Amino acid sequence: MLFLSAILIGVLGYSYLFGYSLVDGLYMTIITITTVGFSEVHPMTDGSKFFTIFLILTSISIYGYVVTVVSEYLSNSTLMEEIRMKKVLKKINSLNGHTVVCGYGRNGRQAAAKLKNFNKSCVVIEKSPELLKEIEEEGFLYIEGDATDDDSLIKAGIEKAENLITALPSDANNLYVVLSARQLNSKVTIVSRATNESTQSKLKIAGADNVIMPDKIGGDHMASLVVTPDLVEFVSRITLDGENSANLEEIAVEDLPKEYLLKSIRDLDLRRKTGCSVIGYVTGEGEYIINPPSDMVLTAKSNLILLGRPDQIAKIKEVF
Repeated sequence: MLFLSAILIGVLGYSYLFGYSLVDGLYMTIITITTVGFSEVHPMTDGSKFFTIFLILTSISIYGYVVTVVSEYLSNSTLMEEIRMKKVLKKINSLNGHTVVCGYGRNGRQAAAKLKNFNKSCVVIEKSPELLKEIEEEGFLYIEGDATDDDSLIKAGIEKAENLITALPSDANNLYVVLSARQLNSKVTIVSRATNESTQSKLKIAGADNVIMPDKIGGDHMASLVVTPDLVEFVSRITLDGENSANLEEIAVEDLPKEYLLKSIRDLDLRRKTGCSVIGYVTGEGEYIINPPSDMVLTAKSNLILLGRPDQIAKIKEVF
């Protein structure tokens, strides 16, 4: 814009002050500003010479200013940051069925790491500059913003997300996120953190499918280590830490070959084919059956919970 202004000043000056045509004025302006040094279209008077000097100095000043602004813009990495964020938003927009994690505190960090171990895509919403650097170093997709803001949820792809985990330190903020997320996506599965027991029921009413109280879980676990230490140690060995050490796996009946639908667990013959054991069955209505009988019929929208070593769990994918 400044460069165009300099050209306009030159054209008007040569045309109206010294009687040049517009074409001659533009010609003189261009060779003066660019310092090309072609011959003048007319012999120059003292006035036109002083004007040319003025135009040269003005153009150099404008050029220097533009170079300074562009250099500062590039040195501050503003342009590169904008380009990088556009790439991040493009990746987020391509996601479908991912998980949105609100807050990257202790619980949010653990949730994102667990999802990463299971190769589940997630988008983190965080506003702290320090935590954003850590999120970027870990390789997570993220949105810089407030999770209680609908715009941040939309940018994170809540409308196409399958799950949402809100792990903000404030129960009030978690409640607000649950309300907003449920309004933006009625089908999303919402897991919320809570600090006070009084908030637990409110979060359920607001639309949370599950409410977790980390402090309560921690206290129960410590007490269990005193009462039944061997049992707790055994359960802790049945980990859920991803492909390298996962011993529990949940598979949807509909993901199995179609011929197994409406067949029994016995017909799967999992123990012989893979070494895994069926220790749980979740019906389409959400009923949990522990250690289901072998004649349990596999219906649509139900899930199987399997127990096995990592290599046995991996064999399920090969066999089925």
